[in-house]
Amino acid sequence: MRVIGNEGEQLGVMPLSEAISLARIKGVDLVEVAPNANPPVCRVVDFGKYKYELEKRQKENKKHQHANKVKEIQLSATIDPHDFETKKTHAIDFLCEDMKVKASLRFRGREMAHTEFGFQVVRRFLKEISTWGHPDFEPKLNGRSINVMISPLPKSKRAKHPSEADQGEAGKKAETTEAGPDETPAGTPAVSTTPPRPAQETAAGGGGHGNNSAPAHGKSSSSKSAGFANSPFEGLDIQKQ
Repeated sequence: MRVIGNEGEQLGVMPLSEAISLARIKGVDLVEVAPNANPPVCRVVDFGKYKYELEKRQKENKKHQHANKVKEIQLSATIDPHDFETKKTHAIDFLCEDMKVKASLRFRGREMAHTEFGFQVVRRFLKEISTWGHPDFEPKLNGRSINVMISPLPKSKRAKHPSEADQGEAGKKAETTEAGPDETPAGTPAVSTTPPRPAQETAAGGGGHGNNSAPAHGKSSSSKSAGFANSPFEGLDIQKQ
């Protein structure tokens, strides 16, 4: 097999056992990179580092693929405000995914008599998404349509996606609510907020010591505690006939 060194240098064609011995001496791995070649090509490299570089290269390729994609947003000179916000949200989603956006506005019928209204809509659209993308050229009127291409800004200069910004604000509000002004500082002894039991209820419970008073009208403390705390019929003497 053909062996390539860690720095990309050619080490020549050698048997498998010799290539494995060479990798062990250098303290790295022997990775097969081209199994269909004649002879097969192996590389003497740290497999963990090789895998990391491969994944990084794949991510870069995906970014370029997204940049080559173009999504089209169609506007109108008499667009409804709600539809305008929906189109803007879609454009922001595409730009945050590193895709280009083509904004087009087509005039219908007599709308061609007042093309300035269409340009106002397009310029307003570009202004509201300016923190996520920039136009490649000024809006142009071609036939009955106004077209403009919008490219995404670099991530370092681009604003966060609105959904991510809302999640960040919600997290800050939750932290503020958890650590409110009423929170007890660390090290402060806890104070019980349970109100004291009334003296009458304590006496009725029969749990205290030194309570030698007899129950009124022959009623036991246990039977009294089972009824109302302040019964209006306590003073009545009911005799059985």
